[in-house]
Amino acid sequence: MIKFKELGLSDDILSALKAQRISEPTPIQEESITLIKDGNDVIAEAQTGTGKTLAFLLPMFENMSTDIDTIQGLIVTPTRELAIQITQEAMKLKEAKNLNILSAYGGKDIGSQLKKLKGNIHLIIATPGRLLDHLRRDSINLDHLKTLVLDEADQMLLMGFKNEVEAIIKHIPKKRQTLCFSATMNSQVKKLAYKNMTDPKVVSIEKEEVTLKNIKQVLIETTDRRKQEDLCKILDEENPFMAIIFCRTKRRVDKLEEELYQKGYNCKKLHGDLTQSKRERVMKAFKKTEIQYLIATDVAARGLDVNGVTHVFNYDIPENDKIYIHRIGRTGRVGEQGYAYTFAAPKDKNTLDAIEKEIKMHIPRRTLV
Repeated sequence: MIKFKELGLSDDILSALKAQRISEPTPIQEESITLIKDGNDVIAEAQTGTGKTLAFLLPMFENMSTDIDTIQGLIVTPTRELAIQITQEAMKLKEAKNLNILSAYGGKDIGSQLKKLKGNIHLIIATPGRLLDHLRRDSINLDHLKTLVLDEADQMLLMGFKNEVEAIIKHIPKKRQTLCFSATMNSQVKKLAYKNMTDPKVVSIEKEEVTLKNIKQVLIETTDRRKQEDLCKILDEENPFMAIIFCRTKRRVDKLEEELYQKGYNCKKLHGDLTQSKRERVMKAFKKTEIQYLIATDVAARGLDVNGVTHVFNYDIPENDKIYIHRIGRTGRVGEQGYAYTFAAPKDKNTLDAIEKEIKMHIPRRTLV
């Protein structure tokens, strides 16, 4: 197994990784770090949870200088949760190189931060809308940017940020390094990437190896009327250490959280209608294992990278195989065993057939008595 030192990382960076007990690079890190450090444009396809954040952060930290008082790195990511998560990862590397890091996303007042740093910012982690606001107000200057990262590019496009991303790119020097990281490489992502990149190197990590190998999948055959009762039976039977329960809509999340809470389960909800401060509090509590069950929508949980999630419950069946793989990929991380339970009513048969066809497996059935 290759070590981080063999990827040409500095002693300071290696010490910061050691402090986090990170000793060996994941496949996406092993294949990307040297390419990025050497200044190449890179298109990387890898599932969330494969270590891709460090795959771009580590070489960016190596290539940025504290002696230059300009914004050298920009990471654009679709959701506030992802921006917060990437910022937390970046802050852990500050002992290696004391770069000034700014996170800019909706629901957070960054005017005071900008004033405090007086333009002496090296790295910005931002959502498209908030970043564009600042660019239009001239409160952020990207004239000297060295590296642009488009993180979760497929979701950025799915959430309708194509125009914002293109508008941001117009504010950035043409001579720059561009990195595009995405869980899937569909035609839209490729079009966006190749349009804005120069001779990119392509890195692709096998999906199944990451998402399905360590996850025991079970399908609970149920009915809409019996579904909640069956969920509770499985929760009581398994008593997961930490679990995410996925619902199709915000309203479904609200209803399920209320009913599980009344039954005495340690649960909290996460979806886009919550205030930013509430979402941050819930995520912090979940990461600290103060909450056993996180009940969430797909968008709210996008990019959710929490160590220790033992179980995923698809209370509502996912719309397609990509969402299914993304959901169950919250568990079974870093070689640990994970469990994924999907609840399917008779009306879900066609969706289930399509998912099984794409993942090339028959999910074992179980009916609760």
